[in-house]
Amino acid sequence: MSQRSLSVVVAGGGTAGHIEPAMAVADAVAAIDPGARITALGTAKGLETTIVPERGYDLRLIPPAPLPREMGLDLVRTPARLMRSVLATRKVLAEVQADVVIGFGGYVALPAYLGARGHLRRRTRIPLVIHEANASAGIANKVGARWADRVLAATPDCGLPGAEVVGIPVRGSLAGLDRGAARAKARHYFGLDESAPTLLVFGGSQGALRLNDAVTGASWALGEAGIGVLHAYGPKNEISPARPAGAPPYIGVGYLKRMDLAYAAADLVICRAGAMTVAEVSATGLPAVYVPLPHGNGEQELNALPVVDAGGGLLVPDGEMTSEWVAREVPALLADAPRLAQMAEKAAVGGHRDAANRVAAVALALAAAHRGADL
Repeated sequence: MSQRSLSVVVAGGGTAGHIEPAMAVADAVAAIDPGARITALGTAKGLETTIVPERGYDLRLIPPAPLPREMGLDLVRTPARLMRSVLATRKVLAEVQADVVIGFGGYVALPAYLGARGHLRRRTRIPLVIHEANASAGIANKVGARWADRVLAATPDCGLPGAEVVGIPVRGSLAGLDRGAARAKARHYFGLDESAPTLLVFGGSQGALRLNDAVTGASWALGEAGIGVLHAYGPKNEISPARPAGAPPYIGVGYLKRMDLAYAAADLVICRAGAMTVAEVSATGLPAVYVPLPHGNGEQELNALPVVDAGGGLLVPDGEMTSEWVAREVPALLADAPRLAQMAEKAAVGGHRDAANRVAAVALALAAAHRGADL
């Protein structure tokens, strides 16, 4: 009787910042062990309902169990919600005969961590690997790290003692991207001028009004400077750029499905500074202007600082990202080829192209050891 394949469960739902690292590791697991069974945990409210099936993986939904940040009725309801979610998670882990759980934070992470710790199918608990993408660890990962078998992180001093720094897992199409070799194809794909300096603008999966307003407000000046623009403005937003006659195209799209080609098409990007965004941009060696969200405890600024300090990008506070700034600074930067080349080199050095493989290898080793102990 042949031994069944290893079963790997990835838990990272809600936002693209949690889902994309999970999918990158899932791809790496499949490449290392093509026979592995890979299951993703998620909720019906997250982007994973679209992203995971598109990437070809089995998605199992559990009830969401968000952790409220303030006192109130939601806090009172949290224990019951969490228990329902943990019970549903344990059922999934039993059905797929999980050998390891890899968690990336977010709404589904804590139920996954508790489910693996208290799983009832076997005498031994399921091994747990945690990856923290942010410069400041979230609540779920802080809790799960107390009993995780391995804790990995994007940056040092993230708030998880003993975490091994591996970077942020990015999908293989980005980790191995040669922007120069793919530039002509990428610009043709989007309908951009193949020879004009090109600015990429995006603000995450939903867009960013601050970036939208700043760049579209400078669209005439960018056109006068001969700059093409690829602008992902968000599916619920609209933009109205103005261009002088004969200017390179200003291409606006609601959402970018081919981020690899978007990065390849660009010479410079203006973007937010979510952990996943910084990881992808730096891994592809693209010079960047990071505009951190002004909310929270400054997590986005912390995400961008290592790349910025290395010389691979600029940091512009949200309140200073205006049309005047774009019209003044972007043409000057895109006209300075030596500076752009230096920024690209510094950005690439700070990227972690092998992070997904490292996380996958750790998880598969734990899964194999656990399988052997359980036979």
